[in-house]
Amino acid sequence: MTELQNLFQTLRAYVNGQIIGQERLVDRLLIALLSDGHLLVEGAPGLAKTKAVKVLSQTIDAQAHRIQFTPDLLPSDVTGSDVYRPENGTFYFQKGPIFHNLILADEINRAPAKVQSALLEAMGERQVTIGNTTYKLPELFTVMATQNPIENEGTYRLPEAQLDRFLMYVIITHPDIESERKILKLIQGEEKKQPLPPFKKIKENVIFAARQEVLDVPMAPELEEYIIQFIMATRDPGRYDKEIARLLRYGASPRGTIALDICARANAWLNGHEAVMPSDVTELIHDVLRHRIILSFDAKSEHVTADQILDMLVDRVPLP
Repeated sequence: MTELQNLFQTLRAYVNGQIIGQERLVDRLLIALLSDGHLLVEGAPGLAKTKAVKVLSQTIDAQAHRIQFTPDLLPSDVTGSDVYRPENGTFYFQKGPIFHNLILADEINRAPAKVQSALLEAMGERQVTIGNTTYKLPELFTVMATQNPIENEGTYRLPEAQLDRFLMYVIITHPDIESERKILKLIQGEEKKQPLPPFKKIKENVIFAARQEVLDVPMAPELEEYIIQFIMATRDPGRYDKEIARLLRYGASPRGTIALDICARANAWLNGHEAVMPSDVTELIHDVLRHRIILSFDAKSEHVTADQILDMLVDRVPLP
């Protein structure tokens, strides 16, 4: 295990010490950071979605900013805009919050389509265009967005093409009973007698070096072929099961192949594996692909979920 792997495992333990009962969310946050991708987190209120991102941002020596998405938000509130100088009759560009390194887009589905598009264009192109001028975003740039699935009033659903910009779409649930007890004790102050030591912030160049190590994690050709065959199965499920074909309208794009490959490598690296194992791939299939497949009308009318379809494919596509 390398020095960087030890550092990130220490980071994972530190964040888990403050975000109790959401170990899977913490892992996905770190995988997104290591994979140079963006993360969408969905869960009910009070599940520490926002806190997890804030705690992670506090461990990195980079500029972080939280944007609270609301129905009256404008695209310029995210990207910035040209500001007029009356004293000399010129314009200058006032950068918006999107020019920070770590962006917490809180309740992204509460903003109208124009604002969502402004953010998602920046995520995809890593740049912002105002008028005739294009401005590059920082080299370290990661968006971690949250959305609340319970309320529908005053929300704007993200289209599938825009969801595809997110590396992973993570759905979190309530913690178990033991975690609930620990949360209550922590809030009551019973565990604050022994606070966690301050975490030395990780520099940007360390993150870039860790990303390079992730890219160098070996993967067996048979496992690479499994990823390709699984993606192809989402596009042509009739080869495996006619029932799945009836329920699935569109399969994953090539972004899904790329995302599953890099996330599996990051997962293996984070867990200290010398090479990518089959479990490193299978445990990420749902988070990487649930927003990249489009269900048929039959599936929606029968209340079949994307996760259920992916479960069917996992059972039918042979794993090496």
